[in-house]
Amino acid sequence: MSRIALNIAFLGLGVMGAPMARHLAAAGHDVTVYNRTPAKAAAWVAAHGGGHAPTPAAAATRADVVIACVGADADLAAVTLGPDGAFAAMRAGALFIDHTTVSAAIARHLADAGEARGLLVVDAPVSGGQAGAENGRLTIMVGGSAAAFAAAEPVMAAYAQRIGHMGPAGSGQLTKMVNQLCIAGILQGLAEGLALGQAAGLDLDAVVEVISKGAAQSWQMDNRARTMARGEFDFGFAVDWMRKDLGLALDEARRLGVPLPLTALVDQFYADVQAMGGRRQDTSSLIRRLRPQP
Repeated sequence: MSRIALNIAFLGLGVMGAPMARHLAAAGHDVTVYNRTPAKAAAWVAAHGGGHAPTPAAAATRADVVIACVGADADLAAVTLGPDGAFAAMRAGALFIDHTTVSAAIARHLADAGEARGLLVVDAPVSGGQAGAENGRLTIMVGGSAAAFAAAEPVMAAYAQRIGHMGPAGSGQLTKMVNQLCIAGILQGLAEGLALGQAAGLDLDAVVEVISKGAAQSWQMDNRARTMARGEFDFGFAVDWMRKDLGLALDEARRLGVPLPLTALVDQFYADVQAMGGRRQDTSSLIRRLRPQP
């Protein structure tokens, strides 16, 4: 964790950004926040101190570090390169950390734009969900230069349990795509296994207890199997967000000429869940296609 108090601008106070910014304030940094909804920024400051700014540029003016955690490529472009974006206001030598899950293309574009302005830039998508952000135990996959990573790592340590430098700009986003593909495939297999077990009249708690000690074990099984069996799907990372992430991965795979048949299929299964009203349910709700819940 950084031992030097820094002026940090945090852009985006959603379910991930707000707790991450809170950890930075708790670590002793001077945090200025920006959010598209000003009332949310004001409420964050009332709870955690610091200040809030009306635009990303205003938040970034005095910042040693600017951190973004917004929605998608267009949102990220707006808070960095838009008319009121942070990049034009940042001083040479300042650090930009992007925690948004976006395309590798915009990550590379921001790295180039930042380099032209004398900025250090990393793309640093996260894994661990809302609970990981709240508990300060995220896993972070980082793309960027060695110098940018060295500057970013002690800052991100305030809310991470594992931080990996994956390579040059865009590598963090590409690693996050791999992460999401693996999660989607595991969840579909888990959903099908649980559906079969229930149809066969098995005690699913007993099934999970046994098989989770063997080769079928996974984080998803340990943390989601029992709630899937009970039809509980309120655990943070929404189907809408997973479809966005899988879309990024499928686009990148087409560019690289890599077939992803299972991912394409599970993406359509998530579209089915959206059509069933599950847009904001968590990703384990895949089982609803196989065993509709009330």
